[in-house]
Amino acid sequence: MKKVIAAIIIGASFGGAITAQVMNSGANAQGAYKNLDLFGDIFERVRASYVEEVEEKDLVEAAISGMLTSLDPHSSYLPPQGYSDMQEQTRGEFGGLGIEVTMEDGFVKVVTPIDETPAARAGLQAGDFITHLDGEAVLGLTLSEAVDMMRGPIGSDLTITIVREGADEPFDVTLTRDLIKINPVRSRAEGDIGYLRITTFNEQTFDNLQREIDRLREEIGADALRGYVLDLRNNPGGLLRQAIAVSDAFLEEGEIVSTRGRDANNAERYNATEGDLTGGLPVIVLVNGGSASASEIVAGALQDHRRAIVVGERSFGKGSVQTIMPLANNGAIRLTTSRYYTPSGRSIQALGIEPDVVVEQLKVETPEGPARRRSEGSLRNSLSNDASEEGEAERARKGEENAARKELREKDYQLSYALDLLLGLSAISVLDER
Repeated sequence: MKKVIAAIIIGASFGGAITAQVMNSGANAQGAYKNLDLFGDIFERVRASYVEEVEEKDLVEAAISGMLTSLDPHSSYLPPQGYSDMQEQTRGEFGGLGIEVTMEDGFVKVVTPIDETPAARAGLQAGDFITHLDGEAVLGLTLSEAVDMMRGPIGSDLTITIVREGADEPFDVTLTRDLIKINPVRSRAEGDIGYLRITTFNEQTFDNLQREIDRLREEIGADALRGYVLDLRNNPGGLLRQAIAVSDAFLEEGEIVSTRGRDANNAERYNATEGDLTGGLPVIVLVNGGSASASEIVAGALQDHRRAIVVGERSFGKGSVQTIMPLANNGAIRLTTSRYYTPSGRSIQALGIEPDVVVEQLKVETPEGPARRRSEGSLRNSLSNDASEEGEAERARKGEENAARKELREKDYQLSYALDLLLGLSAISVLDER
């Protein structure tokens, strides 16, 4: 009877995944069925003797969820609604707080807030731990249950309790749920440098990247464009195929990434195809502790091929690949099936991508009051400069650019550093051509 119950539970949950081959696999099968006997025994006792009546479906789903979450932080069970929500997210539009999370030591850990969402506007940071949701402890919840609590009607409030490294005590933040529309790629001209910000890798990322590169080339001018800064900071990752396509956009040839699972015969390698969308211009990649998964694939590929200089802080270190496996109940499981390796054979699992140039996000403060400086022009009876109108206009333009760069340095030191570095590379390239 116990074997029958266990077989029904497992078969229903995994859509008949137990095959005759497994059932007749000798000693291993006998050991497996002993464990299923134990599960069936516990299931029956809970159903018959628990202080309150429980739903069999809830027990089975909890058992599946517990099994998967015990494997690693990224394997999980997605009930039908959770699977539907995940599909919405990869399409680029969903409701919620705008926060990418994982589970660590029983608490919800922020991987990164998504740009221009309630979480980002409230100042949540990568590495924050969420301990309570509207006063209810997170400890004891599964990641799926915690995410469900964070979702809700647009316009409704949720108070989350944050523990942050460096903060003396936990503190509360109240967020208003909103419709999260993710524009995966944004761009702007920084002088004659193209700035590309990728916030996530969803189904629209590569197409949007291609569009923004074309737009920058037209806005700045193909002859004037000096290079690109690719900003992957606080990018939690997403679809593997999109990470491969984005890497390919900057490469002419060579391996982008390889994946290896339990069976060495199933290893896969993904190679670049001919055609660099940037025309070979210099590229700086910005990363930090919130750059994870797919963003690390891109940074690692461009770094190994010496196609870009990686600047910033060490990335998150998620070097595993999850496969979504739909189930018969319209749910799915997210199962870690392989590790990925950069072109040089590096696994970044738990190590992250080490930048070529380490630059912390410093806060630069400008002294108050006018700066006192001496120059030739401040000396009594100094000779005047008979500059042409064109020269005066050029000097004024340079002055405006320097003022803008100074303002940016105070607001985003890492980006300012990347732009300065790219200008240096461009100047060296011009000298080499001469």
